[in-house]
Order: sequence, then structure tokens, then C-alpha cells
Amino acid sequence: VMAMLQNIPAVINRFLPSSRQELARFTSLQGLECIAPLVKTVEETPQPVTADLSGEIPSWINGNFLRNGPGKFEFGNQKYNHWFDGMALLHQFKIENGTVKYKSKFLQSDTFKINSEHDRIVVSEFGTLAMPDPCKNVFQRFVSWFEMQKPTDNGSVHYVKYMGDYYVSTETNYMHKVDPETLASMEKVDWSKFVAVNGATAHPHYDPNGTSYNMGNSYGRQGTRYNIIRVPPQKTNDSDTLQGAQIICSIPPQDGAKPSYYHSFGMTENYVVFIEQPIKLNLLKIITAKMRGKCLSDGIKWEPDHETVIHVASKQTGQLIPVKYYAKPLAMFHQINAFEDQGCIVLDLCFSDEGGVLTNYQIQNLRKSGQALDEVYNTTARTFPRRFVLPLTVDSSTATGQNLNTLPYSSATAVKRDDGKVFVTHEDLHLDDLVEAGGLEFPQINYAKYNTKKYRYFYGCGFRHLVGDSLLKMDIDTKEMKEKNTFLLVLDAKSFTELGRAAVPVKMPYGFHGVFASSKQ
Repeated sequence: VMAMLQNIPAVINRFLPSSRQELARFTSLQGLECIAPLVKTVEETPQPVTADLSGEIPSWINGNFLRNGPGKFEFGNQKYNHWFDGMALLHQFKIENGTVKYKSKFLQSDTFKINSEHDRIVVSEFGTLAMPDPCKNVFQRFVSWFEMQKPTDNGSVHYVKYMGDYYVSTETNYMHKVDPETLASMEKVDWSKFVAVNGATAHPHYDPNGTSYNMGNSYGRQGTRYNIIRVPPQKTNDSDTLQGAQIICSIPPQDGAKPSYYHSFGMTENYVVFIEQPIKLNLLKIITAKMRGKCLSDGIKWEPDHETVIHVASKQTGQLIPVKYYAKPLAMFHQINAFEDQGCIVLDLCFSDEGGVLTNYQIQNLRKSGQALDEVYNTTARTFPRRFVLPLTVDSSTATGQNLNTLPYSSATAVKRDDGKVFVTHEDLHLDDLVEAGGLEFPQINYAKYNTKKYRYFYGCGFRHLVGDSLLKMDIDTKEMKEKNTFLLVLDAKSFTELGRAAVPVKMPYGFHGVFASSKQ
């Protein structure tokens, strides 16, 4: 971990604030509505039911709107501890000729099936440690504490698409191919059978030709690595899943014993942008978690004494560019967009200045009410859309102490320090009204039209509660916000056109993710 900034001339102070953690934005709301019904087990609805509609759906919107998220929070008398632990429930809204029919099915993962068979939690999840089999004798139960935990295949995070097929994904090495029409679980796919990774994110990126990019960690002879993965756009055989996938770049972490947790990454036309943030995976704690009677989340901590490091790699060559960018400690889960302009990368992210949010989403917290619920919300740092500008050409001849961002439309700064490293500060992409809306998360653009390109609008969820309570449209040029107080399954025609009609990945409220699979691709 690099040392604190030292001996920086006073002349550049206006460009270079301290890299230490800034005061995170919190709130003091009172009287929040209880949201316990959102985190209770529900029954699946395998047979389609007709939905009641308010208003009219444009005739040109036809297809399956797919969602994914946790839907079962206990087996027998054993309960999950964290929102991320619940069993994946797949949702389908079939939109056709102005009508909507809904159905849902639980993902038939190995985890779901073995838990159901034994009527208890057999497979550990992010925030829940599975207890030893009570049918084993005392010695067998003792020995089981020293066995390595097997990764879950509970794909509850996101719908993703590879080589034309739909998958539901979590952040382990397992995905499940699903049929978007029937919601049937078709095939379990293991990333590690194709590339040397121990997991992959649930937020890949796509080139216009269908080539997919993702990232995943590996822990092997070479030490810990962050790996950029490329998946070809088409199959060679009908049975292909991830055949042809390859690692194009491996990035060593700042601390091999404590690599960073990441949920997504950025991509431009020519580069992959990886944000190494100070939410740290303590590998020793994670490896020993089971024998210590702890769950996986016990080994993930916010460590704000570390700076954020931004790495940039060429998609064509797989090589890291020579310069790394350093920023204050930040906690980021979702990127908005990234594009290249006048020799710079413009990187737009949603992030907060404090990274302890994962603990707040324990189920016991989400089921609180009254003052106790208010306290949980008011101790959760707000997340806001922000922009970094990364100058691509920085070498030994580049002057220190000067703002290297020459883009006239951005106030973000990038300053080469005396130690040769580039420190970047962000520009806010919002006005004060977004603070009143509780910040913004789950950002989305018209991906098919504007991914990796300069754009003006994006959408997201406002958070005046622990879960999204409003739909926001942000204008980057003016930084103005437009708000809808209720979530709509289908937006008005103008907004839907801006989002894009064909297979646009969308991020949904309450932590659910999904895609719209258009019938007019």
C-alpha cells in the first residue's frame, strides 16, 4: 500500500486534496416504513397469471421481462442471515399486445435441491454458515469444521448472456443456463472448467459484435490475480457454453493476502477499467472461516487506510497501460458508463465514501421497524454518481502538479505527483436534489446505443429507504434529476425508447437484476 501523500508543493493544493477518506454522507430520516414483507419467503408461481394494469403499454413493446433475486430465506427451522443468501427466484413478465402475464420459478440449483432434500441449510452462503450434519457422530461433525467450504451455485444476482444463451449468475465460479420462456434450469456451468478463475462477476460487458468481457479472481501458484476474461460471441457447436473463453490480462493486487472485492468494472471501446477499492478480502480469514465458526462475509472488511487504485488494460493486446491512477478510498458496486475522448478515459461510477454497507443488509436489520430501522438507514452511507477523467498519455516527461484533464466539460482532476503516480479526484454528476432523493444506485444507460460512447442520460433508483423507492432519470449535461415516485414495469414510450428496445440489461429495485428479452431483436 503506497504511503500518504508527502511533500506536495502548495501550488497544486487546489488540484490535489488529501487522499484520506472524506466524510461520508449520511442522513437523519425518521419514520421509515417497515419493509419486512420484502424479505420473507414467497411461493413460486409456475403457471402464468394475468397482471392488472394501470395505463396502456405501447403496442411495439413485446417480449419477456426477466428478473432475478432472493425468494426463500429459510429451510426447516434454519434461517439465512443476509439478504444475499436467499434462494434465487426467477421472474418473468411476458408483455404481449398490451397485456402482461407473470410467472416465477425457483432456480433448481444444486444448493436449492440439497437444502430442500435435507430441509436445512446444507450449503453456506455469503452471510450464513451451514452447520454440520446433525446425523453425523461427534467426531465426524468435529472433522467437518476443517473441510473447505464448497462454493454455492445459487445464482441469485443477475441475468447474463453468453454466446446467445441466458444464464443466472452469482459471484462464484458457477452459473446456470436457463430457458427465458419456461424459466427451466437447463445446465450448470463452471467457469473454472474453461479458464483458471475461482469466480466471476455477475456484470459482464459486451462489444457490439457480441464478444463478452468479465473479470474473476484466481488464487494459484502465481499468487492472487484479478483476471480479465474474454468470451467469443458465437458458438462452434450448439452444446457450447463458455468454450473459447480466455484470460487476456492478469493484474496483481496491491496486497496479495488482501485483494479487493469488486462487483463490476468499466469498459470503453479499447480498454477495460478495473477499480481496486479498499473493500478487502482477508484470505486468511476466509480460508479459516469455517473452522472458526464464521461465514464468508466475516472476511470482507472496509479498510479506508488504503487508497483506491484504477488499472487500465488494452482489450486488443491484454497489456496494462504503464500508468496507474490513485483516488481517495471509495466503495463502488456499479459503474454507469465509460468512454474515450481526446486522449482520456471518462469513467462514470456510482460510489460512496464509506464501505460498510454490506453489514447493514443483514436480514435482521431489514426486518426492523420504527427507530431501529431508521438507525440502520441513517448509518448507511449514501451513494452518488460521479466522474473520473483518466489521461492515457502520462510518462516521465509529463509535468507534475498540473491538472492533466483537458476536457472542457468536466471539472474532474488528474495530477501527476512527485512520486510519478497520478492522483485523480471526481466530479459530481448531480445537484443537491439527489441528496434529498437519498442518492442513486443500480444505474442503467441505453446500453445497445451508448455503451462505451459519450452519452447524456442514465437511469437509476433513488434511495430514501434501505431499498430503492423511486425511479430517477439523470441528465449528465445539466446534472438535473427527474423523478418518478413509484416503480413502473414499463416506462413511458419516450423513456423506453431512450433505454433501448432490444435485449437491454436493466437493473431493478430492491437489489434484483434482470434483462428485457425483446421479441423484435
